[in-house]
Amino acid sequence: MENLAIDPALSTITHEDVFAIAHHHRFQWEEAQQSYVILFPEGMVKLHGGAGEVIKRVDGKASVGSIITELKVAFPDATTIETDVIGMFDMAFGKAWIRKV
Repeated sequence: MENLAIDPALSTITHEDVFAIAHHHRFQWEEAQQSYVILFPEGMVKLHGGAGEVIKRVDGKASVGSIITELKVAFPDATTIETDVIGMFDMAFGKAWIRKV
């Protein structure tokens, strides 16, 4: 996972928050890009590295905390995973790729 350098103390994202992919957006694996992407009417965003691993777990049911726990198990050597995941949620929510449920 790449470090997004977001200070968790400044984040409005909590471990209890639950998110879903925003309306009019679609998350999928794009074979031609060899990465996960978010498609929306205005275009496409290619998700690099761990960003796709985070967003593929956004299902409208899993809390941010449960996603962090799952990713800690999947990537035990990622020492900054909690900060990285919170940073990804901050960015994705700020860009309206995801919505709170």
